[in-house]
Amino acid sequence: MHAMQYEITLPADYDMGVVRDRVARVGHLLDDWDGLGLKAYLLRERGVDGSPVNQYAPFYLWDTPEGMNSFLWGPGFQGLVNDFGRPVVQHWAGLAYEDGGAAGAPPEVAVRRRVGVPDGGPLTEVAREAVQETARLAALDGVVGAAVALDPRHWEVVHFSLSAHDKPDADGERYRVLHLSAPGRDRLRRGRQW
Repeated sequence: MHAMQYEITLPADYDMGVVRDRVARVGHLLDDWDGLGLKAYLLRERGVDGSPVNQYAPFYLWDTPEGMNSFLWGPGFQGLVNDFGRPVVQHWAGLAYEDGGAAGAPPEVAVRRRVGVPDGGPLTEVAREAVQETARLAALDGVVGAAVALDPRHWEVVHFSLSAHDKPDADGERYRVLHLSAPGRDRLRRGRQW
């Protein structure tokens, strides 16, 4: 599993209806994308849910690198580049994924929390604790799914969860889910990824 996200931060007075309309128009195009576990079309609005910015920030879980690469080098990502410019694409190696108790429900909110890996100490302990946190997040009421991944270049762990509840009980940055494409969610390996 590979996790990926890019963040397009928009001006404070930007009409976020433009992003909502774009997702309504093109979001379905990845509903059957080969190699995609899931894509959550995420939105933050300045002043809503504690967000300091307007931002479009889709989050992906890929079940194959070929699916991810065909998206990045294909017309779907190029369309985004044409509309908003080329964003920095963050990428993490998957450590774990779990379905939540509300796995069949449409998610309303996503929560992302990034944590730096401290120097010193065994990395196996960091990974073990990250996997345990994924299981804890997946067990929360209303959770659709939870994942954790690691960027070994910057030594950063990212926790990500989708919730069917408007106010999930998870810490981190909150995003509204405009659409969820999940053609390969059933192919995402559950539990620890090594």
